[in-house]
Amino acid sequence: MRLLLGGYTPDMDGRAAGIGVLDAGDPDGATVDGQLSLHPAVVAASSPSWVARHPSLDVVYAALEFRGEVQAYRRTGPDSWVPLGAAVAAGESVCHVAVAPDGGSLVASCWSDGRVVRMRVGAAGVPSAPVIAAAAVDPYGPEGDGGADRALGGGGSAGDIDLAAAARALREAAGSEFAHLVPDHDREPVAGSAAAGAAPGEDAADLRPSRAHQARYLPGGLIVTTDMGLDLVRFWRDTPRGLRPAQEVALPLGSGPRHTLWHPSGHLYVLTELSREIYVLGADREGVWRMLSATGLEGTLAGDTAAEIAMTPDGETVYAGVRGSDTIGVARVRGGGDRLQQLALVDAGAAWPRHHLVVRDTLLVAGQHSDDVVSMARDPRTGIPGRVRHRVEAPSPTCLVALP
Repeated sequence: MRLLLGGYTPDMDGRAAGIGVLDAGDPDGATVDGQLSLHPAVVAASSPSWVARHPSLDVVYAALEFRGEVQAYRRTGPDSWVPLGAAVAAGESVCHVAVAPDGGSLVASCWSDGRVVRMRVGAAGVPSAPVIAAAAVDPYGPEGDGGADRALGGGGSAGDIDLAAAARALREAAGSEFAHLVPDHDREPVAGSAAAGAAPGEDAADLRPSRAHQARYLPGGLIVTTDMGLDLVRFWRDTPRGLRPAQEVALPLGSGPRHTLWHPSGHLYVLTELSREIYVLGADREGVWRMLSATGLEGTLAGDTAAEIAMTPDGETVYAGVRGSDTIGVARVRGGGDRLQQLALVDAGAAWPRHHLVVRDTLLVAGQHSDDVVSMARDPRTGIPGRVRHRVEAPSPTCLVALP
């Protein structure tokens, strides 16, 4: 299989030269279990940290994080891509691009200024007409509502889980030996930290800035975005004038929702970067989204940060990358998709696993700090990855995208 590889260039302290092409086994095959080889600089670009495909055209879109722009590229050969149209300004540190299933629009997420930006995509695949969506409001700030779920234009109460009480009960049951593995939902935030209120003389907006990190198009025309800085999962409808807010779900203070995963059962899985948990969100008959369950990645370390969440094609096993301890959390989907059970925490085989991808029986992991991409075979019975089978040097990789 042939894949595109995004990365950080020297303008963001990386070593990549742009977008690379990774061959995993047979470039024209459907598996990635063979030897890995890299063409490191197929497209010269400024820190293309995220790359997304158009659903029907030989076009991809790169978030040029350092420049704050989205650039389209058109394929002209097996390993040849050229810019398509001009780059479109999105916002500071644009870090993610999601393309609509019909190819008619895309949404860019910006880390530094928190912007969520909808762009129209023309018939040839060229993005244009950026519209900045409504800014996020801190649910735990003076203008927020204390973290209650907000169905904008509809009803909705807070989730049914008292996470602080649950954490206290779990810690007591676990005993002193394992109490440290329980998420700290009952702990008071450290004064002056990003999860706490502003200290005297400090601006709360500086302590808890908006950090848009990912967008995803869901079935039925709904769009979901994460705001890692404000602990928000936001739902939208696309309109001719841009994105219209539909609902917000506030996750626990300081959890840091980063990336999402849509499960075939109709549930949304949200990986939190700071608390290293997977939350399951579901919609009721009225379409109001709520938290249903949370699964902590046991065995991770204080200071670790979660990165990417991916799933097997059958939807039975979920993988969450963790940077710091450099591990992959493996979880099995239980019930009707409304809860997860952790099976294992395994070595990622690479330092700072920024992104990973599941292709059939193989897990590909991009190690941003080890400057490599590795492949691991998954156990056909348990889904748990084994030892690294293949490795290739790849400068500062941040994103893997399979090509058709």
